[in-house]
Amino acid sequence: MSVLTAEWLKVRSVRSTYLIIGLSLGAILLGLALAVMAAGMYDSAPPDKRPSARIADLEEVVVIVPQLCMGILGTLAITSEYVTGLIRTSLTVVPRRWPMLTAKATVIGALGLIVGPATVFGTYFVSRWILGDRFSGAYTTAFLDRLPILTTVSLTVPVFALLGLGLGALLRSTAAAITIMAGLVYVIPIIIGNIPEPWSERLGSIMIAALPRQITGDGNASSVFGSLLPPVAAAAVLAAYATLPLMAATLLMRRRDV
Repeated sequence: MSVLTAEWLKVRSVRSTYLIIGLSLGAILLGLALAVMAAGMYDSAPPDKRPSARIADLEEVVVIVPQLCMGILGTLAITSEYVTGLIRTSLTVVPRRWPMLTAKATVIGALGLIVGPATVFGTYFVSRWILGDRFSGAYTTAFLDRLPILTTVSLTVPVFALLGLGLGALLRSTAAAITIMAGLVYVIPIIIGNIPEPWSERLGSIMIAALPRQITGDGNASSVFGSLLPPVAAAAVLAAYATLPLMAATLLMRRRDV
C-alpha cells in the first residue's frame, strides 16, 4: 500500500496528468462536433438519398483520442523517471521491480478505467441526443443492446494505458513507446489492409481496434479489420496487449542496470 500511495502521489502531482486526462475527455466534444456535422449533412441531403445514408459509431471513432492520451500517460509514468534519474531512488526504496510496476499499473489502469467509460459513454449519449432517428435509426437501438460493445470499447483505453507503461519500461524512451502506439492505431491497420488475403484478415483480427466487436460477437464486416477470433480468444488477445509488455519489462529490469 505504501508503494501504491507513492505512485499515486507521483501521478497526481504533475500537471501533465491533468492535461492528458482533460484532452482525453475532450473527445466527447469531438464526438459532439462530428454528430452536429453529420446531422447537418443528413438534413441537407435530398430526401431520396437519406434512406441509404450511413454513419459510423462515433464512440468507436473518437475513442482513438483517449487511447493515445492514456497510452502517453502510461509511458510518462515510467520514462519520466528514467529521464530525471528518479528511477534510481524508486528502485533503492523498492528494490524489487514487480511491486513498483504493479503499483504503477494499478494507478494508471484505474485512471484508464475511469476515462475510458466516461469518454465512450459520454460520446454515445451526446451522439444519440443529436442524431436521433437519422441515418436509418443508427442511434435508436436500445441502450442495453449497445451496452456490451460500449463496455468493451471502453476497456481498450486502460489497455492502451498499460501498454504504454509496459513499452515505456521496456524501451526507456517516451518517443519510441509513443511511436509504437501511434503505429498500432494509424499505420499498421493501413499496412494490413493492403496485404493479400488471407493474411490481411488474420493480422487484422488481432489488432486492438478489431477486438471489441469480436469479444461481443458482432464481427467487423464493415471495417478493414478481420473477425476470425471467437469471443474468448479475442478477450485473451486484448488482455495480452496489457500484460505481456509489463511482464517482459519486469524480467528485463531485473537484468539490466538502471
